[in-house]
Amino acid sequence: MPMANRDLSKYFILDTNVLLHEPLAIYSFQEHNVVIPMTVLEELDRIKDRQKDVSRDARVAIRSLEDIFKDATPEDIVEGVPLSKLEDSAVGHISIFADHNMTQAKELFTEDEPDNRIINVALFLQRSKAPAQVILVTKDINMRLKAKGAGLKQVEDYRTDQLIDDINLLSKGFRQLPGSFWDSVEDCETTTDGRDTWHELDEHLIENTYINEYLIDETKLFAAKVVGHENGKVKLLDIGRDRMLARHAWGIHPKNVYQSMALNALLDPSVDLVILTGPAGCGKTLLAMAAALELVIEKGIYDKVIVTRNTPDIAENIGFLPGTEEEKMMPWLAAVTDTLEVLHKNDECPNGSLEYIMEKANIQFKSVNFMRGRSIQNSFVLLDECQNLTASQLKTIITRCGEGTKLVCSGNLAQIDSNYLTPVTSGLTYIVERFKHFEGSANVYLNGVVRSRLASFAEENL
Repeated sequence: MPMANRDLSKYFILDTNVLLHEPLAIYSFQEHNVVIPMTVLEELDRIKDRQKDVSRDARVAIRSLEDIFKDATPEDIVEGVPLSKLEDSAVGHISIFADHNMTQAKELFTEDEPDNRIINVALFLQRSKAPAQVILVTKDINMRLKAKGAGLKQVEDYRTDQLIDDINLLSKGFRQLPGSFWDSVEDCETTTDGRDTWHELDEHLIENTYINEYLIDETKLFAAKVVGHENGKVKLLDIGRDRMLARHAWGIHPKNVYQSMALNALLDPSVDLVILTGPAGCGKTLLAMAAALELVIEKGIYDKVIVTRNTPDIAENIGFLPGTEEEKMMPWLAAVTDTLEVLHKNDECPNGSLEYIMEKANIQFKSVNFMRGRSIQNSFVLLDECQNLTASQLKTIITRCGEGTKLVCSGNLAQIDSNYLTPVTSGLTYIVERFKHFEGSANVYLNGVVRSRLASFAEENL
C-alpha cells in the first residue's frame, strides 16, 4: 500500500488484553494499520510463563507475531509489515512501536506504568499521523476512561466477536406467539408418520424462524419445533404442550413450559449441542444432569458423563489442592454434586445411591484447562458456568467433541466474573448467535426461577 494511502487509513493500537482475549486479533482490522507498542510485547512475555490458562493465549499471540516479523528488517518492523505475509485475505500492515524511545516531552503520563505508556503511544500517533484516525483498542474500561480524559479522540472495545449490541436481542430459542396459533393459519399441509405430526406453512406467517426454534402460543395448547425451511415453506414438528410437559428424565418433571422445551432438546439424540441460559435457580444444571443420567444409564446412548466448568481462579489453584484431578475439581463442581443429591434425596440410602450412580454413569469431573488436545467420543459433556469463557475458549472446547458426543453449555449472563467480559461479549452469547442456524443445536432461555420462593424474590428484587 502506498504511504499516501496508508496515512489516510486508520491506525489501531492494540492493548495486551485484546491479544489475550483473541490471540489472532491482528487479522481483524481489514485494510488498516495495526500498531503493537513494545510495552504490550513485554506484558505478553511476563504472562507467557505463568501457570495460568491465559498464558497459553499469550504464547499463541507471540507466535503469530513472530511468524509475521521473522524475516523483516528492523526498518520494516517500524515502518509496517504486510499482514498478507501470513494470511492472503489480510491487506493491512502491522508494526511495532518502540515506546521506550519516546522523549518525556512527548508524554502526557510520566508514571512508568504499562497502561500509561500505551496511552502515550496513542496520543503521540494521534498528533504525528493526523489527519489519519488513531484508535486505541482495549477491553479495560478504566483504561478507556483514562485515554479519553487524556485527550484521545477514539477509544474502543474489541468488538469483532460481538454479534449483538444489546443483550435483550439475544435469541431465546423459542417464540411466544400472540393468541391462538391456528387462528392465524389459513393454509397448512399436515403429514403424519406414526406418532409424529408435521405441518408445512408459508414462511410469511412466522418470519425469521431458525432451525430447532420452539413455538408456543397463549392458548397453552400449541407447541411445535421448527425442523426445516424449503421453497418458502417452514416445516414444524407438532410436539403438543401437554405432551411436552409430560416428558421426564430420571424422575424430574418440568415445572414450566421453558423447562419442558429444554428437556425436549436435552433428550433428543439428534441435537449435538444444547445451550441453556437463564437466571440462577431456573433449573439449568438440574435438567442437564437428569438428562445425562437418563441417556447414559437408562437408554445407554452415551458411555459416560463428563462435567467441567470454568472459574477465574482454577488455573491458579487446582495444582495446589491435594488429590487427583477429580478430587481437585470437586470444590468447583459443588453445584453438580448438589444436583446429584437432589436427584436421589428420597432414596433409602442417598450416599450409597450417589456412589452407585457415579460409577454406573461413569461421571468424570475434569478441569477445562485440560480439555485442549482431547477427542471426546460417545460422551455427554456438561460445560457449566460458561458465561465466563471467551468465544475462542469455547471454540477450543466445542472442537474437542467427536462422534456420538452431546455437549450442553449452560450459564447465567447476569453472573459474569471475568474482568474483561460483558453479557454481549461473553462466549456464551457468541455461540447462541453463531449456532442458531445449525441443525444440530438448540438453545433455550429458561425464564423463571423455580429453586424456591426466596430465590425467586431475590432474583426479581435485588
